[in-house]
Amino acid sequence: MRLSWNEIRDQAAEFAKVWQDALCESGETQSFYRDFFAVFGVARRSVARYEEHARKLGNRAGDIDLFCPGVLSVEQKSSGRDIKKGYSQASVYFDALPERERPRYALVSDFQALELHDREESWEFAFTLEELPRHVEKFGFIVGVQLRTFRDQEPVNIEGAEIVGALHDSLEEAGYRGSDLERFLVRTAFCLFADHTGVFDQRGAFSDFIETRTHSDGTCLGPRLVQLFQVLNTPASQRQRYLDEDLARLPYVNGDLFQENLQTPAFNSAMRLQLLDACRFDWSKISPAIFGALFQSVMDAGQRRAQGAHYTTEQNILKVIEPLFLDDLKAELQQIKLLRRGRTQKLRAFQAKLGRLTFFDPACGCGNFLIISYRELRLLEIEVIRELMVATGRAGQRRLDATQLSVVNVDQFHGIEIGEFAVRIAETALWMMDHILNNQLSLEFGETYVRIPLAKSPHLVCGDALEIDWADVLDPADCSYVLGNPPFGGFVQRCAPKQGRTGEVLAHLGATGGRLDYVTAWFLKAGDYFRGGMARIAFVATNSITQGEQVSQFWPALFERYGLEISFAHRTFAWGSDARGVAHVHVVIVGLTDRKSVPAKPRLFLYENAKRDVEETAADSISPYLIDTGRLRNPHLVVERRRSPISDFPTICVGTKPVDGGLCLGPRPESGTLGGRARGGQADPSVSRWPRAHQWA
Repeated sequence: MRLSWNEIRDQAAEFAKVWQDALCESGETQSFYRDFFAVFGVARRSVARYEEHARKLGNRAGDIDLFCPGVLSVEQKSSGRDIKKGYSQASVYFDALPERERPRYALVSDFQALELHDREESWEFAFTLEELPRHVEKFGFIVGVQLRTFRDQEPVNIEGAEIVGALHDSLEEAGYRGSDLERFLVRTAFCLFADHTGVFDQRGAFSDFIETRTHSDGTCLGPRLVQLFQVLNTPASQRQRYLDEDLARLPYVNGDLFQENLQTPAFNSAMRLQLLDACRFDWSKISPAIFGALFQSVMDAGQRRAQGAHYTTEQNILKVIEPLFLDDLKAELQQIKLLRRGRTQKLRAFQAKLGRLTFFDPACGCGNFLIISYRELRLLEIEVIRELMVATGRAGQRRLDATQLSVVNVDQFHGIEIGEFAVRIAETALWMMDHILNNQLSLEFGETYVRIPLAKSPHLVCGDALEIDWADVLDPADCSYVLGNPPFGGFVQRCAPKQGRTGEVLAHLGATGGRLDYVTAWFLKAGDYFRGGMARIAFVATNSITQGEQVSQFWPALFERYGLEISFAHRTFAWGSDARGVAHVHVVIVGLTDRKSVPAKPRLFLYENAKRDVEETAADSISPYLIDTGRLRNPHLVVERRRSPISDFPTICVGTKPVDGGLCLGPRPESGTLGGRARGGQADPSVSRWPRAHQWA
């Protein structure tokens, strides 16, 4: 069990008292840092090494006084010496170290003065030994706890996904495939994350086990990992008496993540080194949302296109969730904070409201929309708790039970996904995000807070969302928000079985045409689901559903049959993806709500071009073409299809349609593939379907 911050502070005060007279570098350094790590409940030998030999630039040798690869380096000086020179020396070693071993933090000290440097966030913090108890949170990385900063499309996220993708490729090449491989990778990814973020009581427990308890040739690695997974799925009271003590100290995780038995993978020495390299990567920097990109990094391009999978960046997810619910919640909290009377009661009611909200993504993929929504909801709750501490006169108190402070949990999140591997990733990533936010809650309010074993789980169902009754996943009367990024795929890209099944769904849901993009089925099914409750809806879609013949076939059903209105919309912008094989597509985002609840001024987000920053305007109403209709009497007006021209011009047979993999740019149809199926880049005249009216002389 990891120590609470209050226990660490108490031990830091005792440590400062014991070492208040320390002076000499050579005689007392090792004892000083043995006791220093003990303040945090960590054995020095499990995380760091003394006098690590290192080569400086210029091939000169030297010794780092204390070294934890990838995390911390220490340069110790005798009392009264210039510790600034110690940091310069640490920087020389840093430059000479291999990339994966370069530590994020550097500590320099002369026993009585300490200076901590964070190279990643570019800050330094100086304090005396006597002041250590007030600043122990700065050393949270020792126990795997640190504040997180989330940015969009961090290169480190891509690197982490590629590492696991490479491990997947090696295992698959060795014959370990299918569901066992997918589950094995998710479990391994969870352990890597847990090893660096304090889920496991002892930092580095997973990597130490692999390095010290398995043979270098890799032959015993597979069975040992399977045994480790079994231990994580077994409560401590039910474990075997003579279990390896390195396994026995691992926590019980629960949550079904490690429940199912897997076929044992077979490793060789190279694959074992691959896994050790993955262990040395700093997984504490990874956003759990990247696990969607991890999923795509182990899929081939054909699978990505077949499933319509376009992994969404955090930036684009925020474009959906901010106008859907987050902006309104933040505005409501801001109004409460301005109250002079009844503020405490209102804050408590608002926090209770956050704990009752439910979120449903019927095409959740790897859970990116749910993960980011959960993160933002928890961060908002932490702000509420902070305000409550001030309002009740408890600001600054550190002995608070964090388990009683938070009411928001992962079981408020629901989803459907057709791929089982993606469902497992989504569950795991939500638990990871939960742990990160529990760490932040602990840092802010003083008590260590780890929800292990897992008591609550997200409600994610593996199946086809167009065949499942959504009410079986979440009663529409209990649903607050329906959101996500359903599969794209135009009509001409659908195989015959999918076209037939989708056509039946669309016809049942009120569509009047058969040439609709696949994504429209999710909009219409959401409208049908909406009739049982008051949920707000927001989906990403290809911009084609707001153009051409699809508008008249699709939108009247949403407006007339289901009583929905557009509450906000993003006009066309370029999609972005953090996965290998970036999706090249232009999309829109459409938010829908009940006609009685539509804002007086719906929000319309405009892009001067598809890649520039967005501009927001307040519209009178928004048409299905995503334009402000002003005060037009009928904002639902659409251009309907007609088979005969209104003038004397000839009837158009097909029109320009370069959609089948080639370009129709030459003087004759043979120069592209529109006139026939391509063979090696050339048209095949034997299968020409070029309309007679369009043949050249």
